[in-house]
Amino acid sequence: MIALEPHLRERRDGGAKLLVPYVTGGLTEDWVDILHAVVAAGADAVEVGIPFSDPVMDGPTIQEASVRALGRGTTPGSILAELARCQVDVPVVVMTYYNLAFRMGDLRFARSLAAAGVSGAILPDLPLEESADWERESAAAGVASVLLAAPVTPDDRLACIAERARGFVYGVSRMGVTGERTSVAASAGVLAKRLKATTDKPVLIGFGISTPEQAVEVCHEADGVIVASALLRAVLDGEGPEGAAAFVARLRRALDGG
Repeated sequence: MIALEPHLRERRDGGAKLLVPYVTGGLTEDWVDILHAVVAAGADAVEVGIPFSDPVMDGPTIQEASVRALGRGTTPGSILAELARCQVDVPVVVMTYYNLAFRMGDLRFARSLAAAGVSGAILPDLPLEESADWERESAAAGVASVLLAAPVTPDDRLACIAERARGFVYGVSRMGVTGERTSVAASAGVLAKRLKATTDKPVLIGFGISTPEQAVEVCHEADGVIVASALLRAVLDGEGPEGAAAFVARLRRALDGG
């Protein structure tokens, strides 16, 4: 397991803008090859989605990816087993919904992530008021509990989220669900600036970051970006590891000023 926050801090403090692509676990037979490909193309960490049947924060593209993965018989256990066999040199963060953790139990779920080499977890439907037990168990297992902040989050709550978040703070660029967008919402930069004024932890912005140009725009204020739907669209369209790597490489070159 690679510690998430120290790794991202080192990259950020060295002058890099952070890039975290998202891959739905079990989406295709070669999904682990896709994971390896995006890491080789320049990802600073990789987010792996554990499919859930009621993904309330996900838009059409990630929903389609989840349905395909579940249709292949994908389970949380099968994803973690494959992750445990992966050899990547960046942190792996899983994203899923709290029902899966609740059913397994916070302690068992956290330990299962750690055993698979997972460095962090995002549970977007777990309210801050109800997440203390999960935060405690994940911390004990060495798994960073990444928390989300929205554009409408008031300042006092924003400060609490930033204080309790581990690994990085996930800023949601706009209200609504995930999905590709033709432009970056003005709220993305505003939220990133508010978070940067509140915490020294890495601040990454996700939801709707779809092109290299948009990634660069968001990183005028943020430390980095999370890119999901645009990457998954390429995978769903059959572009495979090579297409995924090419897409991430374009993002990397843009963020590096190339």
